Amino acid sequence: HWTRPVLVARVAFGGWTRTGRLRHAVFQRLREDEPVGEARTSTAGSRSLSHPDRVIDPESGVTKGELAEYYEAVAPWIAPHLADRPTALLRAPRGIDARTFFQKHASARASPPGIDSAALEGGARMLAISVPTGLLSAVQWNAIEFHTAGEVAAAPGEPDRLTFDLDPGEGVTWRALAEAAELVRVLQTDLGLQPFLKTSGGNGLHVVVPLRRGHDWNECKSFASSVADHLARTIPERFVAVSGPRRRVGKVFVDHLRNRPGATTVSAWSARARPGIAVSVPLRWDELSPEGPPLRWTIRDVPKGRPDGNAPWAAYARAR
Repeated sequence: HWTRPVLVARVAFGGWTRTGRLRHAVFQRLREDEPVGEARTSTAGSRSLSHPDRVIDPESGVTKGELAEYYEAVAPWIAPHLADRPTALLRAPRGIDARTFFQKHASARASPPGIDSAALEGGARMLAISVPTGLLSAVQWNAIEFHTAGEVAAAPGEPDRLTFDLDPGEGVTWRALAEAAELVRVLQTDLGLQPFLKTSGGNGLHVVVPLRRGHDWNECKSFASSVADHLARTIPERFVAVSGPRRRVGKVFVDHLRNRPGATTVSAWSARARPGIAVSVPLRWDELSPEGPPLRWTIRDVPKGRPDGNAPWAAYARAR
């Protein structure tokens, strides 16, 4: 039954499918100020991707369109990692081989659909990304990476996770890095915590410890620093707790500095603005084999290469 088009709506959408349908259409409001005849071909307010064929990584040839397709595919997986969590974006307007910059705060001008602001302790505000609308808006904004705070907007100042970034120095092999991560796991488990593992999307590994809210940043920062110092003092031939390339030669730097107000860590399933466009991927601990090759996935490998999605972290919420 055909209907007469007498109403005009403003709709945001992610693009067009090959069959001419709108992808991820979101109704915004009715437009009583827009005549029907003039709105017939209007695309105002759409989130169609500009320059989808533009190469963002010369090494791999990955395009802006491929990045958008990747985030569209993993939207259900990255959603719980971004939900209600203050977020910063790493943006690369001219690709990863040109100048990139972090954006933590909403623009004074109107933000794209799905990108709002979230409060931190003390009134500071960061970005808040809704999924999938905000993901695709961020890609249109030339964002590649999503970095999240260790607290949620609903409880500013009360961390709900600790993150230890194991950053290998010059000369550290994959075997040494994998063994270092296992040692960190043993220590955390002995302390009554349940750590989880993910790749950093770079050369390192992230050990993430979920917490029940109720502690403040000073407590968490002090504890994380003590863990790093203990590792460096107990096994100095493997670990170092102080930054600096000279101190890290042949050792793993236990970066605990992400556990403080306003600090962020790259989100699980975020792409990285590095040659190859690798991804930060959640892992099961039994996947971490010192004997095997380094664990690495790119946006072209995911989700086919990781069909189980967030399954390795299925117990995360219960482990707080």
